[in-house]
Amino acid sequence: MTKKILTILFISTVFTTFGQINMADSTAQVVSYWEKGEKQNYTVTTKKIKLKGTDTTSNEITTYDVEITVLNQADKSYTIQWLYKNIKTNSTNPTIQKLLNITTDMKVIFKTDELGAFMEVVNWNEIKDYIQKATNSISKEFSAIPEMEKLLKQITATYSSKEAIESAGIKDIQQFHTFHGAKYKLGEVIEGQIKVPNIYGTEPFDSDFTIYLDEINETENNFIMRATQNVNKEQLTNATFDYLTKLANTLKITPPKREDLKDLKNEILTASRIHGTGWVVYSVQTTTVTSDNVTNIEELTIEIK
Repeated sequence: MTKKILTILFISTVFTTFGQINMADSTAQVVSYWEKGEKQNYTVTTKKIKLKGTDTTSNEITTYDVEITVLNQADKSYTIQWLYKNIKTNSTNPTIQKLLNITTDMKVIFKTDELGAFMEVVNWNEIKDYIQKATNSISKEFSAIPEMEKLLKQITATYSSKEAIESAGIKDIQQFHTFHGAKYKLGEVIEGQIKVPNIYGTEPFDSDFTIYLDEINETENNFIMRATQNVNKEQLTNATFDYLTKLANTLKITPPKREDLKDLKNEILTASRIHGTGWVVYSVQTTTVTSDNVTNIEELTIEIK
């Protein structure tokens, strides 16, 4: 998302101070002013809620810690490492905890441009091998459970390539850097259309987006950014139907009917409070997927310690 916004609002000036907020023209620019070796620690919480009508049928909560380290600072880029630790769940099922532990102590190394906009994952091969080794170990323990094998294959697929990792495996990192690399004016709503990853296939979805600067706090040197994103309904429905049909054939179960997905919608709301140094203070992203009378809500919160 950020890369597309940069085509509209690219900041070409080289900044030498933490002058992200300009009260004279009510603007704020989201730029990373980080040093090599700098570290910050965050707590990340993921809540997954499933509603059928007005009834809550499931409520899963996962928390983990992330240690972020600036590995390198160059003229045109930053190299950043995220280290995942202390993964916990509200589930009493020990199998769920074992699955979550697959990513414990995993390191994701990626690059941003000089402004902090996400560019690419660097160590994707290492991540792929790390996940493969972890899932292989667990699969031996649960070899007699066919459903577990399918689930492990899904996890492996999420980290199977550079593209898969960047589109589905690092949602928290993508959220963290959503607004970096651009300058925004208070209350001015930017609208447009972008391509977003398609976890069901190779062709990305069209998505309408809005983004705006909602609040400036000059005293505490931070500001609040907000964004909305709505995936093209027809493209989403077609891709989901094709995916579920193939999955049903693999599992040898009855495939879905297209009319079952007629009301399918995917909306993403993101809000971040960002410090003048470019570090996120607090960020929450809510993804709501609705189909018929079933609603799946995923809320991902990132908070500095």
